[in-house]
Amino acid sequence: MEKKTIILTRKIQIYVDCEDKEQKDAYYKQLYEWQFLSFQAANLIFTHLYVQDRVKDLIYFTEDIKVKLADYKKDEDGILNSSRMNTTYRILSSNFLGKMPSNIFSNLNNTLHSIYNTERSAYWKGEKSLRNYKRSIPMPFGADKLKLHNDEKGRDFKFKLFKIPFKTYLGKDRSDKKVLLQRTLAGTLKLRTSSLKIDKGKLYLLAAFEMERDEHQLKDTVIAEASLSIEHPIVVKVGKENFQIGNKEEFLHRRLAIQAARHRLQRGSTFNRSGKGRRRKLKSLEDWDAKELRYVDNRLHLYSRRLIDMCIKTQAGTLLLVNQQQKEEVAKEEEFLLRNWSYYGLKEKIAYKAKKAGINVIEE
Repeated sequence: MEKKTIILTRKIQIYVDCEDKEQKDAYYKQLYEWQFLSFQAANLIFTHLYVQDRVKDLIYFTEDIKVKLADYKKDEDGILNSSRMNTTYRILSSNFLGKMPSNIFSNLNNTLHSIYNTERSAYWKGEKSLRNYKRSIPMPFGADKLKLHNDEKGRDFKFKLFKIPFKTYLGKDRSDKKVLLQRTLAGTLKLRTSSLKIDKGKLYLLAAFEMERDEHQLKDTVIAEASLSIEHPIVVKVGKENFQIGNKEEFLHRRLAIQAARHRLQRGSTFNRSGKGRRRKLKSLEDWDAKELRYVDNRLHLYSRRLIDMCIKTQAGTLLLVNQQQKEEVAKEEEFLLRNWSYYGLKEKIAYKAKKAGINVIEE
């Protein structure tokens, strides 16, 4: 039976809620250490999981070697002295116990086992390389460790995590983050395994909320055929009706205008006042890079939202992305398309919104 709930993840900026500067610095130092240990632990887990899977390919072992990945107490052909999940947990426990909270490496172990099992067939076929985690890896923790409460002004939220006090920074956020946190505090929404992340000196809470899917009157027999292209971001066909979402002038021309403005600034950056060297000279370029990313992200969200709304309006329970794989192969060979048309980002947003609405997405 298909689940009626989905997991929504929201990136919420937070900071250490402490007035004592020395204590605050100590908290941040502790968080950086935990993130570095999480980075080491993640790569260690994947290395062990892959080696365990490939033991049978090590042909220089004797022929009578037992290679079944099972607990030898439960299976006579097993080569492990505990369950496979527990093997990596014991490795983490022996290396990191006392250096970082066990709740972090326990949840990290569970998460990476799930990811590995999903991708293992692609590793065997040589279609995908083994994951290599970076130092900015999120630190997962159990939902029971986070207890929310309102701050004094009622605009933000406070919580303690591993004895470190945190406070959210929602600012002028116009999304649903505050509503989701309020519903969690009221008990109408459940928080699942979430993460802490340090990115470019800023702290973020990657909060995972479990919520019910939207209920819509959809028919699986009604199929909406969507074609993604740079000429018209999305062209939809439902029955005999055709719809266009967005246009080339709106998306591509605006994006190229932003790129042209950035190029002009790049040519003039030689004459910028340095002060602190390269970083100050190129600050305006970084601002325009961020402007382009924000514009593209905004457009893709808008196009995907309109597509899903159209499916709901026409009661289409199935969404077919027509000739999508072929278009992506063509885009890989054409530099202009690869640079300026975000196939993956649009597909990702369509899939997320379709799942929330209960629409089945098929890629042709």
